[in-house]
Amino acid sequence: MTPRLPWPLAYPVSGDDCATPMPLGFAAPLAEAVGHLAELGYDGVEVQVRRAGPHDAERLARTVDAACLRVLGIGTGPVAAQDRLTLTDPSADVRRHALSRLLGAARLAAELGVPVTLGQTRGTFLPGLRDIQRLWAERAVERLAEAAHTHGSRLLLEPQSCATTSLWHTPEETSAFIDALDVPAGLVLDTHHLDAEGVDPVRAVTRHAPATGCLQLAAPATRGPLTVGDPRLPALLKALRSAGFSGWLTLEHTQDGHSHKAAARSWTALDDAAATLTT
Repeated sequence: MTPRLPWPLAYPVSGDDCATPMPLGFAAPLAEAVGHLAELGYDGVEVQVRRAGPHDAERLARTVDAACLRVLGIGTGPVAAQDRLTLTDPSADVRRHALSRLLGAARLAAELGVPVTLGQTRGTFLPGLRDIQRLWAERAVERLAEAAHTHGSRLLLEPQSCATTSLWHTPEETSAFIDALDVPAGLVLDTHHLDAEGVDPVRAVTRHAPATGCLQLAAPATRGPLTVGDPRLPALLKALRSAGFSGWLTLEHTQDGHSHKAAARSWTALDDAAATLTT
């Protein structure tokens, strides 16, 4: 971790199974991306996967370990973003295919000893199908959480804005759902989605930090790299510390055309803000 941050700092990268690099992560093949991130001082990576295979954990660990980084989490964004598979698709075959991909990601996460995260793959509702689509999503996510727990991982469910998905938009809604599960699960909080839903990120962190496994950060308004002097960053870090946050931080934002520069800018801004933790 950075000298002044008490939590591991990660950057999103795309697994080798992805068709193209994810736009909110380092725009390079995995081996190249982890090399750059190690040079910049990051502690680990959050790996976005599309189709997890039987030997992927070994290959992934070998690639990341070679850069002296850690895999901190497995993300599932490409399942929907690249293959249009969601848990609320009107087609039962598509829903089964989506859940199968997510279960594979959960197995991969368990083999690596990290959580698996779920965001946009839960999907969006269509007119007249809201009630049944919600039921499909809830049952599928229950199965995913149970499978992750059985394999030795943990599901982290991300509240996302209504522009991305049709359910679980706020930390309160998402917490209510995971609290009703029969197995432990947690949250991913993302400052971009919190802002989009009119939720104050500092208040959300203060209230939900104990249940949060990851906080994803981006510049307000632009969703770009962080900037030195952003007054919200010290407040967020102090709220995390005061509330007992024990997860990791991820810089999930646009790359502004140059991932190395974007990752460097965000690392510098966050390290600068972390100086306030020592005062």
